[in-house]
Amino acid sequence: MHATTILMVRKGGRTVIGGDGQVSLGQTIVKGNARKVRRLAKGAVIGGFAGATADAFTLFERLEAKLEQYPGQLTRACVELTKDWRTDRYLRRLEAMMLVADKEVGLLLSGAGDVLEPEAGPNGAVMAIGSGGNYALAAARALVDVEPDAEAIVRRSLAIAAEICVYTNGNVVVETLEP
Repeated sequence: MHATTILMVRKGGRTVIGGDGQVSLGQTIVKGNARKVRRLAKGAVIGGFAGATADAFTLFERLEAKLEQYPGQLTRACVELTKDWRTDRYLRRLEAMMLVADKEVGLLLSGAGDVLEPEAGPNGAVMAIGSGGNYALAAARALVDVEPDAEAIVRRSLAIAAEICVYTNGNVVVETLEP
């Protein structure tokens, strides 16, 4: 998936997800301040998406329903959503990826059936998606060992990605879950 950058950092008990605001259609920027990171489950979960916007909104709605069905069980809700995503003829065609997190777990979800938790190191955990995801991921991995604040890591890493990736801009939305 391309045309955005979404980054999650878990450090010091805080979970932060940030994303840029650029929406591209082919080689044209059609919007620069989209909100690709949002709160779910009455604020207990944060999520960000990369890919087709309508597809991502559909997935967010489905995830909200799963979170209502399995309250306080983000992993189970994500596994159930991903099973539906893989087996439902309509959902199978959706082109998006998601990063979602609550206070206990952060996960990457994909239509290929992936429900992945980031590899945690001694100083925290990072995960990213989108066209600028690898740039932000590399920056965050470098910063997680030296920067104490998870939000600062997300903001700086997204700024680095915006300098490199043509599908990423500097209009950043950040959501944080405190311990």
